[in-house]
Amino acid sequence: MAGNKAVLFNFWGVTVSSRPESVFHQLEKLHMARRHVTMTTKMIQGTTDLIVGLNVNLWFKGILTAVLANHWLDDSASGHAPAGLLSLLGGHFDLVLQSCRSGHRVPETAMFSSALHHLGVTSQQAVWLDADDEGVKAAEAAGMKAILVENLDAALDKLADFTGVQVQTTESPPPTCSPDQLPHGYVTIRPGVTTHFVEMGSGPPVLLCHGFPESWYSWRYQIPALAAAGFRVLALDMKGYGESTAPPDIQEYSQEQLCKDLIIFLDKMSIPQVTLVGHDWGGALVWSMAQYFPERVRAVASLNTPLFKVDPKVSPFERLNALPVFDYQNYFQKPVSLKVACKNVFIKHYVTNTTRCPGLFVGLPEQIPRSSMLTEADLQYYVSQYKERGFRRPLNWYRNREETWKWMCSRPFGKVCQRVSI
Repeated sequence: MAGNKAVLFNFWGVTVSSRPESVFHQLEKLHMARRHVTMTTKMIQGTTDLIVGLNVNLWFKGILTAVLANHWLDDSASGHAPAGLLSLLGGHFDLVLQSCRSGHRVPETAMFSSALHHLGVTSQQAVWLDADDEGVKAAEAAGMKAILVENLDAALDKLADFTGVQVQTTESPPPTCSPDQLPHGYVTIRPGVTTHFVEMGSGPPVLLCHGFPESWYSWRYQIPALAAAGFRVLALDMKGYGESTAPPDIQEYSQEQLCKDLIIFLDKMSIPQVTLVGHDWGGALVWSMAQYFPERVRAVASLNTPLFKVDPKVSPFERLNALPVFDYQNYFQKPVSLKVACKNVFIKHYVTNTTRCPGLFVGLPEQIPRSSMLTEADLQYYVSQYKERGFRRPLNWYRNREETWKWMCSRPFGKVCQRVSI
């Protein structure tokens, strides 16, 4: 890690407000003044989302981060609050070093040395942020650059000078997660059908269902936010996507079969009732679950996909043909050769809307600038998922309109009584 830089924060006074002049306490007040609701109001008192936002900015630039804490071993019955705080920090920082675990404390030189050793950097590669003069002097004596956090703008300017990252804390991107930061699970639904998922957090379960052409990774910003808000978050690779395996048979992807498979997943995970959040085809599925299996759904939220009431008098293709914006779905009804670079499929997905044309993947330039919504690393992850497994199974979700229509027509249509968000 010879070229890496590291930013080390004192837990007291910087990460957690120990006195009014703490920089992040000031930042939180600034957020509240602008009517932004911070995590503090809903999570652990004294902690803000702003330190996490600052950390995310640094993380995106490849800079290591650590929190050093003079902290006691809490074995009291009320220890859940410190545990929640440490879990939050541990999920976002490369290192959280506690005095009760290391045998050293801030501002002892041994505490700094231990942190630098864990991060794999030298003292010249590290900067220390502290709201206390004693800690600043000790860090400088240990060979690190140190910043006394008294004035917000001055502290951030000094941090930017050292890291080369212009930190705009109030505009920080939300915390995200990467595939190697999360636990991955696999549930066998039946022979040949396996559901892959990632998980974070504890509390009431929330199941995230993505659309086309996506993966569980589409929820990388929502996963840590929901987990931090007190939920157990499970983000699926939907059937036929990513690491979720399934046969290529079209009937495997009808809404009826998808619902049945999802119920088996819930049963095997011992989840009697769940809040479902879906986008695109995932949104269609969560509506089907809410309508036809309401006893398993606590609440439902759909992004981009409204609830369409089935009409027994109008075939799904008549309805589809009446809406030109959905012409690409006709294009997907039969096997096609996607003569376009896999990478450009995802770039086009992020920068275009579909209008009546020969198909979703034609009529556009081969070389399209990448959207700012998508980093190069994000793009490569999506590409890797489809390059290996292809599009046939994901496209089968589009090829069950008639079967799904007949099934829905055979079922009573009642009100969706769960809490709903669109």
